[in-house]
Amino acid sequence: MLKFQELISITQGQVLQYVQQVPVQQLFTDSRKLSQSAGTLFFAIKGTWNDGHRYLASLYEQGVRQFVVEKASEELKQELKEANILEVKDSLKALQDVAAWHRKQFSIPVIGITGSNGKTIVKEWLAQLLSADEQVVKSPRSYNSQLGVPLSVWQLNSNHTLGIFEAGISLPGEMDNLQSIIQPTWGIFTNIGSAHDEGFASRQQKVAEKLKLFSATALLFYCSDHELIHQAVKEKQLKTFTWSRSREADVTISGMTAAGHKTIVVYNYLGQKQRLAIPFTDEASVENVLHCLAVLLYRGLPLNEIQDRLDRLHPVAMRLEMKEAINGCYLIDDTYNNDLAGLAIALDLLASQPKREKHTLILSDLLQSGLQEEALYKQVAELVQARGVQRLIGIGTTISAHAHQFACDCTFFPGTTEFLEQFRPAQFQNEVILIKGARVFEFERIVQAFQQKVHGTVLEVNLDALVHNLNFYRSKIAPGTKLMVMVKAFAYGSGSFEVANLLQFHNVDYLAVAYADEGVMLREHGITVPIMVMNPSSDSFAKLRQYNLEPEIYSLEQLEAFGMSLPKSGIFKIHLKLDTGMHRLGFTAGDFKQLFSLLSQYQQVQVISTFSHLAGADEALHNDFSETQIATFRKLAAEVEENIGYKVIKHILNSAGIVRFPQHQLDMVRLGIGLYGVEATGSEQEALRPVSTLKTTISQIKEIKQGETVGYSRKGVADVDKKIATIAIGYADGYDRRFSNGVGQVLVNGSYAPVIGNVCMDMCMVDITGIEAKAGSEVTVFGPQLTLVELAKKIGTIPYELLTNVSSRVKRVFYAE
Repeated sequence: MLKFQELISITQGQVLQYVQQVPVQQLFTDSRKLSQSAGTLFFAIKGTWNDGHRYLASLYEQGVRQFVVEKASEELKQELKEANILEVKDSLKALQDVAAWHRKQFSIPVIGITGSNGKTIVKEWLAQLLSADEQVVKSPRSYNSQLGVPLSVWQLNSNHTLGIFEAGISLPGEMDNLQSIIQPTWGIFTNIGSAHDEGFASRQQKVAEKLKLFSATALLFYCSDHELIHQAVKEKQLKTFTWSRSREADVTISGMTAAGHKTIVVYNYLGQKQRLAIPFTDEASVENVLHCLAVLLYRGLPLNEIQDRLDRLHPVAMRLEMKEAINGCYLIDDTYNNDLAGLAIALDLLASQPKREKHTLILSDLLQSGLQEEALYKQVAELVQARGVQRLIGIGTTISAHAHQFACDCTFFPGTTEFLEQFRPAQFQNEVILIKGARVFEFERIVQAFQQKVHGTVLEVNLDALVHNLNFYRSKIAPGTKLMVMVKAFAYGSGSFEVANLLQFHNVDYLAVAYADEGVMLREHGITVPIMVMNPSSDSFAKLRQYNLEPEIYSLEQLEAFGMSLPKSGIFKIHLKLDTGMHRLGFTAGDFKQLFSLLSQYQQVQVISTFSHLAGADEALHNDFSETQIATFRKLAAEVEENIGYKVIKHILNSAGIVRFPQHQLDMVRLGIGLYGVEATGSEQEALRPVSTLKTTISQIKEIKQGETVGYSRKGVADVDKKIATIAIGYADGYDRRFSNGVGQVLVNGSYAPVIGNVCMDMCMVDITGIEAKAGSEVTVFGPQLTLVELAKKIGTIPYELLTNVSSRVKRVFYAE
């Protein structure tokens, strides 16, 4: 077990303070996800958008007593007076050094995986395929970064017999660090593609950098059909085990035929012709399975055993999904595997949900942990308690045998069927339920029992993309500048509560909603961040006070009505809207005499901020007007502060303004459409990630003859024989009727299919002539490949309208990779 004093030689750091001997049991980098303080070593990493040094005092208060920092002072030593503190030049490099040291303590074989695509899938499938023979430790999810790899390798313990870790890079030089941590015995290079091309001078350089992972491996598995990889490997003269569909290799594929939901593969190995059935038909999955097959053949598994194991492979869910469920509940669906590291990640997401709602965990037996059962479930129980789980439903004979370890409200069942036999929907009300199970327990049956019955059109909201966009705008604002985020209009159609909860978790300063009822809903779901209400009505003033909501005040009549509604005691915050040229809402200079008189009359009122709205920040041609607005606002805001006698928060920049006018950030900026993936100026659109993907399904496919018509008013006319598909989305779902008659198009199996005829209320028809599809096939209405920006241009509107028009009857599915 690692001791604190050993860190000096491992990291070349300097001990600033040594108080007590505490073994290092856990490496920790995220202050929001502390599960246990004892034995935790916190690395204060200074990242692009955040700095771990800000949270040292908070972690100390929570019981952490060991820290690695880049900057220290006498004040810090006093603040953390009972803690061990090590100072290093680079905390991330120190974390990597510790993980590399830990890896050297074990002589077990390790498989390292890199490539542009398929790393996580190959890792998960290999772990499943080899679990009958080995105690496997693997990277949780896609932990393949400079930070994720050391945390993955730290899991290694003496009970493991095989490690499988993936490594991803985006810049030259990064793989050297990961190689020293993983130290792979064998390697898999999956493929090479366009991912992260921007970080390298050429595709050849990227291949060469990735190959550094295998500089000391005994054997490299790869497909020699990837010419760039093949040539680079030959130049390095690495020892290899290859497979190919086009040249001689250790495993030569001579034929592949689709047969229903399977692919029949014929191959030659060691001079013998053999055949296997792969339980997938898509090209990516087949390639990933063939990488795994190469490893199984090299290990000498008999053909019948390989086939038996392949038959049990299932698609890997690459993301945690959050879904609406029965009785006001939400599900966090993580049903594809169940290991200790994955459980900790899923519990982090559960713990980030508002505490007002009950948190329930439905958990199966944990498999392949490498720990003795008593020690394993002791750790599970500690995680469950630390993450605030209030009810545990354990499914499986092993977890049931360790029921005594758990302190919360617990129920146990020997299997999934027994749970479903006793399932009563009324027993679950207004709670967040994490469903975490190993594949063999078929927890997808439990998910189906909980889910609301809704039609097949869904809006998928990528929470990782939302955080990426939030951090992009945070990188634009100066230290100390506050951030208000707009969650009005159902968070631009994305789901107010879910988005607000994520923003609260990421410590935004303010939220803004349009109406009081939106703010009330957020408060009732446990959102505690300050909330500004932009359009409060006089009959909502009592609710504003009850739920601690702060109104925007924009007229003398409104201020007088608000003041008259107030009780005699207490302080009530307001935000003054100033009209600087938008001419929509707000006070002008001509209102100031009466405004200041009313403010002096209502002593209970505290002006917390003044703000205004830029009318033309989206477009450069209005820059002069925007500058005039900003100058006017500065003058008016200063006059407000002078008359009320205290400083207030001043803000005028919206999403476009943050990009276009960085010199005018003032005290706070307001982030709206930019958070949801639309860069309003158009100049930095590529820096953002699309947050929402609207999907539906094909209900029916028809063949129509030339001259026949489609839809209401017979607007769609077949100029030739056509194949058309009716899809389950219409204008009642938010698909604009202006997309009718070929203006709009959707994606079916990656191909564009134009709308034919008029968009109907609940469905529309698209031309899929020449496109392979069937009833039930997935259809993308908008998303990364069919963007809101390009769709909005087709009908002469803006992306805001398309997003906010998505109907509430369309189910939202929130997910994180």
